[in-house]
Amino acid sequence: MFLIKNGLIYVFLLPMLVFAQPDVQLAKVYSDDTQINDYLVSEKFDGVRAIWTGSALVTRQGNPIYAPSWFIEPLPAVWLDGELWSKRNDFANIMSTVSKQTPIDSEWRSIRYMIFDAPDKDRQDTFAERYQRYTSIVNEISQPHVQPIKQFSVKNNEELLRLLAEYVDNGAEGLMLHRKLARFETGRTDNLLKLKPHMDAEAKVIAVLKGAGKYRDKMGSLIVEMPTGLRFKIGTGFTDAERDSPPQIGEYITYKYHGFTSRGVPRFASFLRVRDVNY
Repeated sequence: MFLIKNGLIYVFLLPMLVFAQPDVQLAKVYSDDTQINDYLVSEKFDGVRAIWTGSALVTRQGNPIYAPSWFIEPLPAVWLDGELWSKRNDFANIMSTVSKQTPIDSEWRSIRYMIFDAPDKDRQDTFAERYQRYTSIVNEISQPHVQPIKQFSVKNNEELLRLLAEYVDNGAEGLMLHRKLARFETGRTDNLLKLKPHMDAEAKVIAVLKGAGKYRDKMGSLIVEMPTGLRFKIGTGFTDAERDSPPQIGEYITYKYHGFTSRGVPRFASFLRVRDVNY
């Protein structure tokens, strides 16, 4: 299995052990009509999503994450959700570290488990209550590599967009919005929203087209298909290495875009990476 991000290719073996796919909340995209007073806001950390089931650390797909024993031993017997993260603009090192089946201790020393939820089906807490709960749990753990993600309120949508620009200027990927009074809900929900300078989505590769000019002997563009069945072309965002070894037909890619045309085609679509089915 491999993952392409920021022009680099990460190759790793698939884990042999697979757990049941955990219940996770997946974010929808922020829209201008969002009632911001209903939400708590936090930084969007560009790391690897990691679920602590109370006994195992797994990806959102249910694949095990092979962390060193010292990393997981302090974690309590409760469900935690978060990101494995080191610092801003460091995704390459994060993925390289956490995808190894034999963890390298010195690499994991830079990784932090950034907790943003602690759902408990028996309790049915609101997110505002879960925020207090996970903060209390992490503070009780009192380990520098396990940290609670701070949630805060903003006055209005204008302030939110100003904060987005400030965070992005300082290297952050974007912001996340959690509905304060929402109960935990599995799957994609507007109880959880993501706000980034651009939108992103996934599409299936249908065809790989040859290039012209300086790309004559390389891939020029891809024909991809959205879940709706609409097909369109992506020809930008690729490095030379990715054009030499492009995504394969049947694979899924992540692309960024800026709104839609009148036909519903993503506007200014640009390749980001091959989607990794394990993470």
